[in-house]
Amino acid sequence: MALERFTKDHEYVRLDGDIATIGITKHAEGQLGDIVFVELPEVGRKVDVGEAIAVVESVKAASDVFAPIAGDVVAVNEALTDSPALVNEDAEGQAWFFKIKIADPASVEDLLDRAAYDAFVAENG
Repeated sequence: MALERFTKDHEYVRLDGDIATIGITKHAEGQLGDIVFVELPEVGRKVDVGEAIAVVESVKAASDVFAPIAGDVVAVNEALTDSPALVNEDAEGQAWFFKIKIADPASVEDLLDRAAYDAFVAENG
């Protein structure tokens, strides 16, 4: 089972060795509503923590997706380009956005576990 962490910006991070799979949480998807467009980063791009790396647009709003960890983008989910509604169907599963080869594996410790993330959502709506 992969280690799972979350950010206060409503991204999830699933770790498998030094590769992190990143997407938006079910909560974020619910807040956005019907997803109509996803802009993904380029493979090979180096990113820093907190950097805007992708965009998700819904019928209500457009939101940046931020890099929760630093590293190199090694894969993107091309299926979202053709079918952005996959995010509404399976936000924390098949609708991952991109994968990063982590620069500093210890940086994951700064992220929230599921219980802390659920508490954050409960307190902040």
